[in-house]
Amino acid sequence: MSLTRRGLLLSISGLLSGCTVSGPSHRANYAALSDERFPLPAMPLERIKPELRRQEVVYETQYDAGTIVIDTPARRLYYVLGEGRAMRYGIGVGREGYALAGSAYIGRKAEWPSWTPTGNMIRRDPERNLRYAGGVSGGPHNPLGARAVYLYRNGKDTMFRIHGTNQPQTIGQAMSSGCVRMLNHDVVDLYERVAVGGRVIVLQA
Repeated sequence: MSLTRRGLLLSISGLLSGCTVSGPSHRANYAALSDERFPLPAMPLERIKPELRRQEVVYETQYDAGTIVIDTPARRLYYVLGEGRAMRYGIGVGREGYALAGSAYIGRKAEWPSWTPTGNMIRRDPERNLRYAGGVSGGPHNPLGARAVYLYRNGKDTMFRIHGTNQPQTIGQAMSSGCVRMLNHDVVDLYERVAVGGRVIVLQA
């Protein structure tokens, strides 16, 4: 089966199961996280489209439990739980031409990571990124948000990340420099589930 067809089937599966979780569960998912180094306030549900909220869904897949599957066209990330289930998250993805595809693995993880724009990012958008060339320490104003999961291939950093964001309105859109954005509450949840060395599959249209 092609990656395109597989991605379509996975997207349909997620949509069909998207209404199986009740409102109270959603509220608990986005309650205040006061134990964080930079405490996260509760996120009002009205700011998150229902289809983008974190929820456990029916998900039949060939991938083993513990695998991350990123369905780029559908703007969804699945963490495979096994036994036909997955945790589904809404995500923001890279603009056309700035996206990873295929297989990778988790090379490392970081809480409240620092961030430095790459040379390509500075060249593409110097007005926005040049001022950050010296790096930005972790915290509420950092573009990587509360957590970052770094994607590697063949022992090398791909420069693509799964990370939080200080711009929650971008979830569900294609506008990043190629990385996968998640709501901070969601990336904290994913971070606790995944392990270094875990497999990541990125599906493209």
